[in-house]
Amino acid sequence: MTLTRAIGKSAAWIVGIVAVLIAAAGVFLFTFDWNRAKPWVNEQVSVALGRPFAINGDIKVGWRRPDGETGWRAWVPWPSFSATQIEIGNPDWAKSPKFATLDSAHFDLAILPLLAHEIVIPSIDVVNPAIDLERLADGRNTWTFQFKQSSQPSTWKVRLDSFGFAKGTVAYRDAITKADLTVAIDTLGQPIPLGDVLKEQEQTSRAASAQRVGKRGAAQLSAKANAEAASSASAAQAASGASSVVAGAAASAASASASSASKGAPASKVAAASGASGAAVPAAKPAGPTYAFGLKVDGRYKNVPINGTGKIGGVLAVQNATQPFPLQADVKAGDTRLAIVGTLTDPMHLAALDLRLWLQGTSMSHLYALTGITLPDTPPYATEGRLIGNFKPHASTFRYENFNGRVGGSDLGGTLTYAQLQPRPKLSGELVSNLLQFSDLAPVIGADTAASKAKRGDTTHQPPGRVLPVETFRTDRWRALDADVKFTGRKLIKSANLPVTNLYTHIVMQDGVLSLEPLQFGVAGGTLATTAHLDGSGAPLKGRFTVAARHLKLKQLFPTQKVMQSALGEINGDASLSATGNSPAALAATSNGEVKALVTDGRISRLLMEAAGLNVANVVYEKLFGNNDVKINCAAIDFVATNGILDPKVFALDTDDALINVDGPISLRDETLNLKIHPHTKGFRIFSLRSPLYAKGTFKNPDVGVDAGALALRAGAMVGLGLINPFAALIPLIAPSNNKDVPCSALFGQMNAKAAQKAAAKAGK
Repeated sequence: MTLTRAIGKSAAWIVGIVAVLIAAAGVFLFTFDWNRAKPWVNEQVSVALGRPFAINGDIKVGWRRPDGETGWRAWVPWPSFSATQIEIGNPDWAKSPKFATLDSAHFDLAILPLLAHEIVIPSIDVVNPAIDLERLADGRNTWTFQFKQSSQPSTWKVRLDSFGFAKGTVAYRDAITKADLTVAIDTLGQPIPLGDVLKEQEQTSRAASAQRVGKRGAAQLSAKANAEAASSASAAQAASGASSVVAGAAASAASASASSASKGAPASKVAAASGASGAAVPAAKPAGPTYAFGLKVDGRYKNVPINGTGKIGGVLAVQNATQPFPLQADVKAGDTRLAIVGTLTDPMHLAALDLRLWLQGTSMSHLYALTGITLPDTPPYATEGRLIGNFKPHASTFRYENFNGRVGGSDLGGTLTYAQLQPRPKLSGELVSNLLQFSDLAPVIGADTAASKAKRGDTTHQPPGRVLPVETFRTDRWRALDADVKFTGRKLIKSANLPVTNLYTHIVMQDGVLSLEPLQFGVAGGTLATTAHLDGSGAPLKGRFTVAARHLKLKQLFPTQKVMQSALGEINGDASLSATGNSPAALAATSNGEVKALVTDGRISRLLMEAAGLNVANVVYEKLFGNNDVKINCAAIDFVATNGILDPKVFALDTDDALINVDGPISLRDETLNLKIHPHTKGFRIFSLRSPLYAKGTFKNPDVGVDAGALALRAGAMVGLGLINPFAALIPLIAPSNNKDVPCSALFGQMNAKAAQKAAAKAGK
């Protein structure tokens, strides 16, 4: 025997032995009762998970040719594993003994990657999963597993490409968020394209918006939203076209898997078969992601009742970070309704969320219980826009982009960004309202009606005898969120004849300190500029306020009053106050500072007093002037506030017939006044009243009458009232927009001259 023949025979024997071994292994794998391995499998998995694990049904192993492989790789078979009646236990402290139960599970294993120490599982399909999630107040939860640790780092890697499932349930209990929810999942019967779901949800949500803001408001909201969508439709279609085809194919396969799961066939296998044959796939596939499963949710979250429905795709692409997974939900949480339609990409990392979001509710402040975002009390509202989210550990961001909304009778739009930062999250952005109703701002400061308060769930009752709002600021919420938001109101309507224009404010919240710097707008041909600083980081709240009114034209301020149409004057004023207290009433009761104003060249009537809602002034006017119209040359006010008591340094009214001055305190603590009104006739002009008047009582129920026990001071005695020097503080307010002298200048000059004469006469004695 030659060496060559010997080597040939040896090689033939080796090949034969290997073939026999492979055949024997194949026969063994196909004929072996894998249920005998269950005790060992259960034990090993239990040790690895640190939880009880059991396969109570059958284990089966088969072989099949791989999908998607070409060349010689297509001839390397994959083992296919399946098991039924699977259970994973919970920790002993959990309410439910089982973390998960599955009717069956099936997965394939790619052979060749094992040579590179990589475990590749192309897909896992499960049938009727039931998951129980629970978290205690101390942070322990059932979804964190204590895996067995090895002293040496593993050289093996695990890759899961996709996850398919049929109907199932998820229970979620959380002591931290006070949640107790149950989610039921079931098949839809056939895939539904994202576009169809979007259209249906749009109609449903806009009908819900009409219930909150009225049909007219909802129609205006829809028109703006449609215009916004139309302007960006082509760009969005170009950006989503490539991935939507992939997502549509994946979701269609998932739908086929769901319908076959009850027959015991693996979902991914059925999907592949139906896709190849074309029997179960429509001739025209939807171009985009499709929904395969429906959801129903019921329970409570943060003690708020929750119920709703939703839809999701059927195959969750775990490794493909570019394949969108469709989501849809329509959920009611208390009196708030939220709906979303869109996609989630890279589900393993929750990296990209792109949704259409609709939101309706009774008051935006109610969102705090659900989201922790501090928003003001508002009238009923509805919004619609695009929500983009990126999830990162302790650094997630959400952007509500180019949304449109209605708040009461006002429109609202813009972009808001919520960033999860440390030590507090932050809300930032820019908001714009083209037409803002003044009445819609009343709930922000608690000045709305009792009916409005009841509608938005406010239980604070305004005392019947008080005017200033007693509703407290929720300063505890201020410390939960920082904010940097700019707001522009192009037109604000208090009445149809008195529009406010160019409203702008910059709202900053930092560690419980709220500031509006500035809050400014144009009104009646002039400007009103305000700053507010409210420190809610401690108790009680500390506030600082400034107001500057410039060139408010009387004719424009009262456009419906004929008596004012010949008035050429204006109002200028300043205020600077500081206070402490947790409500507008409490702040007023502790205020310190100064309030001053000048009114020049105006005309008033009793009807004007009534229209302005000035009850006390209306009665005083009638006592002094009857029903006659009166020309005002100058009105000067300078109040000093000390611990909530307003004392007039100057309170004077100069008319053609008389000079009237007022003294006495006004208490903001108990909303009372104790004023004396002194009329002084000019020369020989006839003036009906020479005795002083008094104004007493409360703001709500004033009492005005004639003080018959005192004689009115004559005009020449005005210099002795101590009103001359205080007028100096009002001089800066005389800032006319033209070069003409104003009556207040003449009045101040005349009174200063009289003061100088009196001082000289006194010095000559």
